[in-house]
Amino acid sequence: MEAPEETTSNKTQRLAGTVNWGTATVIGVFAGMLYGGSKEAAASVSKDAEVMLKLGSTPDKREQYRLMRDAMEKRFIRVTRGSIVGGVRLGMFTAAFCGMQNLLAEKRGVHDVFNVAGAGSATAAAFGLIMPGSLQWRARNVVLGSVLGAALCFPLGWIQLKLVEKANEGNMGAKDSGQRGEAKSGLGAAIDRLEENLNK
Repeated sequence: MEAPEETTSNKTQRLAGTVNWGTATVIGVFAGMLYGGSKEAAASVSKDAEVMLKLGSTPDKREQYRLMRDAMEKRFIRVTRGSIVGGVRLGMFTAAFCGMQNLLAEKRGVHDVFNVAGAGSATAAAFGLIMPGSLQWRARNVVLGSVLGAALCFPLGWIQLKLVEKANEGNMGAKDSGQRGEAKSGLGAAIDRLEENLNK
């Protein structure tokens, strides 16, 4: 009798704290759509005031109806375009940032603050390069984006890593105390520890 072949998994284990690229991208797309649509909706308030002035000066009901319909169509198109453009922009930025962060973590074998800062610097530099303008203007944007991306992402990466450490401490504490079946998620454990510290 032949022994059953053991199936080996080729999936690499994700490092603790690395971001799920797909989920972050989807969230970025929806956040960008919400921001872009609401920005265009707020900007169309002044256009609505102009339409109301025209409606007040037009006695013909058919002309009023046509003006109102045209204004609503234009507003819908503006808000839809703003939502799509905002979603694509923020989605692309989020996808590039999270992908670069995960790539750096995989290549270096460790997830630390330098991965987050490097991903922020590279992503901001890439987006500075694709902005419209002359070659000199783009080069300036690349340098500026690289420096600002690293400067902004370094403290954010440090905060993210501290939160991951706190969440992992809670999971380890729950496992060590024999509560393996009742171990909470990292976020739940971090919230419980924060409540305990506030109640002291």
